Amino acid sequence: MFIAQQLKERNIAEYLIYMWQVEDLIRANDCDIEKIKSTIISQYQIGEDEKEKLARWYEDLIAMMREEGVVEKGHLQINKNIILLLTDLHLDLLRSPKFPFYGAAYFKALPFIVELRNKSGKKDEPELETCFEALYGVMLLKLQKKEVSADTEKAIKEISSFLSLLANYYDKDKKGELKLDD
Repeated sequence: MFIAQQLKERNIAEYLIYMWQVEDLIRANDCDIEKIKSTIISQYQIGEDEKEKLARWYEDLIAMMREEGVVEKGHLQINKNIILLLTDLHLDLLRSPKFPFYGAAYFKALPFIVELRNKSGKKDEPELETCFEALYGVMLLKLQKKEVSADTEKAIKEISSFLSLLANYYDKDKKGELKLDD
């Protein structure tokens, strides 16, 4: 909860990846708050009040996962909404003549996005979701100490650069500092 709040303020892309990881942690603990308390919350060096707040946050997420039918796979609507917000901004940035570097970063990443969508068989999936899934998948491979191919590293580098720009523009937009038109 505390990390999520900080990330949401600092970097929306990192926040989304973190929340996907939280979803998987909840699944790994069988959506059982007692397991989460012993395996996750107990590891935090925080006071009992904060641990109770954190437990309530996990309980709320578990309830949402059950209600939304994403206990085994998929993402919470609150996380899907981030993709939708970012997609709207992404399209606005592409339409605006004021952001040629953004367009260039997107078109540099696009061949990798298309290839990933074709490989995954999820051709109707939003492009940004494909990007985040690629980053998340590589993060999981690295956590498992599995090898990541040079081609995948190259794709991730371009996708990361593109998403980093988008996250920066999202932050500026949130602060009212982004002017898409004249």
